[in-house]
Order: sequence, then structure tokens, then C-alpha cells
Amino acid sequence: MFELLVKSGWMTLPIIICGLIALFLFFERLFHLHRAQIKQDDFLNGIFNIMNRGNRAEAVSICNETPGPVAHLTRTALLYADKSNSELMQMLHQTGLEEIPRLEKNLGGLLTISHITPMLGLLGTFVGLLEIFIIMENQAPLTHIGNLSNGCWKALLTSIFGLIVSIPTLVGYHFLLSRVERITINMEYAINDIHHFLSYDWNQRKNEYDNS
Repeated sequence: MFELLVKSGWMTLPIIICGLIALFLFFERLFHLHRAQIKQDDFLNGIFNIMNRGNRAEAVSICNETPGPVAHLTRTALLYADKSNSELMQMLHQTGLEEIPRLEKNLGGLLTISHITPMLGLLGTFVGLLEIFIIMENQAPLTHIGNLSNGCWKALLTSIFGLIVSIPTLVGYHFLLSRVERITINMEYAINDIHHFLSYDWNQRKNEYDNS
């Protein structure tokens, strides 16, 4: 493999650098999304039980200690639980929109790398072909096939290495994107559950106020 890298020429270096960056971005996002995906039903049921006991401060503290967008949404809902239904939903949707860019952070970098590495490989291929034609022009008609081998190596290997980096990076991007979409769906379910719980509590308090 080292010999192939040497023969592929200097154009392989940016491809390798892109591959290392893509590897770092993938595992960084994978770890972040893994932490963001909690057992949503258990978490919300625990928060609702604490709220039923009238201990909002403890519920907010648990939300602060729990990673992920669902916990952040729940914290926002608890802090604005005294607001009207429309104000509560507005704050929940605003918080949800703020969480999505955090989930998608660095995914654009993976997509960019998956697109530029084949082009870098193609550029290396053209450089290798150019080298072949220069040798043929300068040495014709005495050109020996061995003199052309270096350019052939560059022409083939740079495109191969570009695809070797691009294909797994694109697969990793779509894998992480599917995880983000799953978390986003869970956020929508969480908003509905939180709103249902708090709106019932808000209406109950409103009726008690009206009857007093």
C-alpha cells in the first residue's frame, strides 16, 4: 500500500488528508448523536411524575443534566409552563429549530469531502495523462513503455484513492443523516407529549382560578 501511495504522486496527499478529516468528523458526529438519543419515554415519564408531585425545580435540574434535544425541549417547556398554550408551543418550536443545526453540525463537511475527493482523483488522473503525453512528445519516436509507467500509475491510482475515500464518506453521511432524522421525529413526539401534559395542567389551573 505504501508503494502504491508513492507511485500515485503528490495528488494523493490532499485525498488522504480529506479521508482523515472525514474519519474524524464521522466519529465525532456518531458520538454526539449517540449521546443525544436517550430513552425518551422513560425520561418523559420520570419528568411527568416529578411534576405531578409539584417539584418543578428537580425536573428542570434533571433536564439540565441530561444531554440531547429532548431534554432541552423539556427544560424549555418546564420554564414556560405558566405561559398560555400558544406561547408554550411557540417556545417549543423555536427551541426545536435551534436544536436541529446542532444535530447537523459537520454533516456538511462530510458531504463536501464525498464530493471533492473524486474530483481530486480526476485531477490527478489528468496530471498523470499530461505527464504521459509530455514524455511521448519529448522522447518520440524512442518512447519506451517503461518511461510511461509513472504517468500511468498516477492516472489510475489517484482516481482509485479518490473513490476509496468518497464512497465510505458518502455512506457515513447518509447514515448519520438518518440518525438525525430519527432524533428529529422523536423531538416532534416529545413536543406533543410535553404540550399535552402541560396544557392539561394549565387548563386545570385556569379552571381553578376561574372558580375561585
